[in-house]
Amino acid sequence: MAKKRPQTKAAQAQPKDGPVPVVGAREPCPCGSGRRYKACHGRAAAHAVTELVQRPFEGLAGECDWIALRELVPAATAELTLKDGLPEGVPSVTLATVLPMAWPALRREDGTVLLALQNDTSSGDLSRDLADTLLRALTAEPGNPVAAQRVPADGPRLQDLLDPEATFTPVVHSGFEFWVPDAANATTEVTASLERANEAAIPTVLLTGSDAAYWCETPEKNHLRWVMPHPEEKLLDALARLHAAGTSGLGDGTRLVGSFRAHGLTVPVWDLPTSMTAEDCEKPAAEFAGRLAAALATDAPLTAEERRARGGLTNRQVTLS
Repeated sequence: MAKKRPQTKAAQAQPKDGPVPVVGAREPCPCGSGRRYKACHGRAAAHAVTELVQRPFEGLAGECDWIALRELVPAATAELTLKDGLPEGVPSVTLATVLPMAWPALRREDGTVLLALQNDTSSGDLSRDLADTLLRALTAEPGNPVAAQRVPADGPRLQDLLDPEATFTPVVHSGFEFWVPDAANATTEVTASLERANEAAIPTVLLTGSDAAYWCETPEKNHLRWVMPHPEEKLLDALARLHAAGTSGLGDGTRLVGSFRAHGLTVPVWDLPTSMTAEDCEKPAAEFAGRLAAALATDAPLTAEERRARGGLTNRQVTLS
């Protein structure tokens, strides 16, 4: 039998001073260990990048609306205010639900920046991914989209870039015409993308009297989807109390059917009659908010009937993120 060759230990890494830069997975690690990046410092970097942040928008103004625009609303925009003000040559920064051809961001010819919210991201921290895209968009050449890329694990987050005192006011659109300020001169690709997006968009309206409550119209029935900031367990208890008491609806023909779980918050969903418009929801939603506030303030243990109602609501909960 052939003799076994003696095993030699891999050379010990000799880290350089300062942080180790991110390189390709198969490239030599910049620390000088002689190993590939993915088998050396890339392991820790990959773990940090993929670790899921449960509430990526926590601390931002309008967290509930950020979640709605990410998961529920087809076409909407919102002006963003940067902590340090706008760079020279950038008149404005606007958050958009989606952009043509699924671009992560776009810097228009006039220097304005559009940042897309509903794109797939490379890490588990949506806030960090969006911040990286935004920073690259601010310095992109006017007239160009910004491509997706791998995000450094220690990069800034939206909370580091946006003014926490600024208001966040979504504007819901009936279609995606906001993509093209000059539709007559849009490229063939953008025009085709616009037509496809408009065909798929579900009519959606933001209620004026309730925070982050969105009415939408579907062929079978209408719905109200309301992103709420309350802790999940406490909110489900409160909804169960109202459901057991027969006061969880929004009027005749309406029904609380369950909820979504999205980015760390809960989104109760009601079925509505097809005849019930967004305007028709305003008063019932305000009245429901009063009942919910009272239920949230109750600390008494749930009754047997309320526990059954809570179990039904929990079984009809769907996680979106």
